[in-house]
Amino acid sequence: MTAEEAQVAGGLGGAVAELLGEHEPLPLIRVGMHDRFGESGDPQQLLEHFELTGPHIARLAETVVSRRRPEHT
Repeated sequence: MTAEEAQVAGGLGGAVAELLGEHEPLPLIRVGMHDRFGESGDPQQLLEHFELTGPHIARLAETVVSRRRPEHT
């Protein structure tokens, strides 16, 4: 999981996705802005609006962990 206050396309999440795809394909969630124009407002309100707050990110983290492949023993 990656999280950034910027566009996910071409950002940190994209770089991590490329690396994982080449070496260890795993589920990945990229948290950030998804291909849309920015908006103006109070920073905290914008984080809430775009679901970039701790509680939102934690829920997404639980989702990606639940998608993880079982370990082979």
